Amino acid sequence: MTVCRVVWPRDLCYVRYWRRNDDGSYVVLFRSREHENCGPQPGYVRAHIESGGFNISPLKPRNGRPRSQVQHLIQIDLKGWGVGYISSFQQHCLLQMLNSVAGLREWFAQSDERGAPPRIPVMVNMASASISSKKSLKLQESSVHHRSASLDQINTAGRNSAMMDEYSDEDEEFQIAEEEQESENSQYEASEEEPGDKIDLSWFVGNLRYDERENARDCWKVSDGNNFRVRSKNFCFDKTKIPAGKHLMDLVAVDWFKDTKRMDHVARRQGCAAQVASEKGLFTVVFNLQVPASTHYSMVFYFVTKALVPGSLLQRFVDGDDEFRNSRFKLIPSVPKGSWIVRQSVGSTPCLLGKAVDCNYIRGPDYLEVDVDIGSSTVANGVLGLVIGVITTLVVDMAFLVQANATDELPERLIGAVRVSHIELSSAIVPNLDPS
Repeated sequence: MTVCRVVWPRDLCYVRYWRRNDDGSYVVLFRSREHENCGPQPGYVRAHIESGGFNISPLKPRNGRPRSQVQHLIQIDLKGWGVGYISSFQQHCLLQMLNSVAGLREWFAQSDERGAPPRIPVMVNMASASISSKKSLKLQESSVHHRSASLDQINTAGRNSAMMDEYSDEDEEFQIAEEEQESENSQYEASEEEPGDKIDLSWFVGNLRYDERENARDCWKVSDGNNFRVRSKNFCFDKTKIPAGKHLMDLVAVDWFKDTKRMDHVARRQGCAAQVASEKGLFTVVFNLQVPASTHYSMVFYFVTKALVPGSLLQRFVDGDDEFRNSRFKLIPSVPKGSWIVRQSVGSTPCLLGKAVDCNYIRGPDYLEVDVDIGSSTVANGVLGLVIGVITTLVVDMAFLVQANATDELPERLIGAVRVSHIELSSAIVPNLDPS
């Protein structure tokens, strides 16, 4: 984009990904990245997209015609000395962004009479489709000088973005059981209720502080199950969801670790909550969320119960093979407090983590540890990079559960849920994972 001869043109290399929300809206997000096939070109200044994109929300139809609202928000560093000194350059950039929104509106207007709109995967290549339909690819390249990541990379990002759509519970097949199973269904619900005696939480300790206060910082607390909606008993018939209610297991401790390398199998650490629970005759499910960076971080959640109910969905998950676990392990995220960009990036759509990222399952004598490598997904890594940069400003809710696909497995129940508030990177400690 050139304004005058004293300002060098800009180019960009970015990855684009998308997500469909439960309310029918779509989020299309952008983030700069480096790519070996898209290096800086002579005579151009490489701008940098910090974060941002489009939020496309459905509106009530008017005169029988569908309508939508498009919001565009972007945080971009245009680099170079001219950005701060030439006001016309800034105005020109704003107009370019508004033009891109207007282009989206025109594209959809042309599609209104073509029948039902396609599913969102077309959005990944929307720009190229729109350009080719107008026979103006060369004009576009000469007037804008935008360089994006290669199509292969965008398609890869599209596949990885399945963690936000394809692997959400919108597209799952359901195994509708026979009517005779209805009696078993009520038995299943009753059998998975927690034992009457509560677990003494004073036995357990983690290095991340527990604090119930609303404005507390650098801490965790149990998130109310009713903050999350899960599949109801009749979901396979009417797709209804209900508040999750009581958790199946108790969250007893949270560890916040850092090291120069990735931290696997943290449940082997002497004195950790999983080891203490084993000594007390309890069973633990450990979720180790691994955050890759120059310094590796791990946030570890310990969920404890007195015993697994034989034949329950949770017991089948714990003792099943990795293929079954990957097809059922689900996370429901939420950002109650944070910037618009972060909230849109994270969203609240349930995600099958076992299909979206690499998960390693370690079955100990009295525990199951799930090591979740967030860096194994391009999209997850991009979102994570955005979150880590502003983590001290965020309040994040996470619910873990095993997805129910059959009528005798419904309604869904949360393994547990947690809220982490305003986490400080400096509070992470280096763990001693040597059993000796």
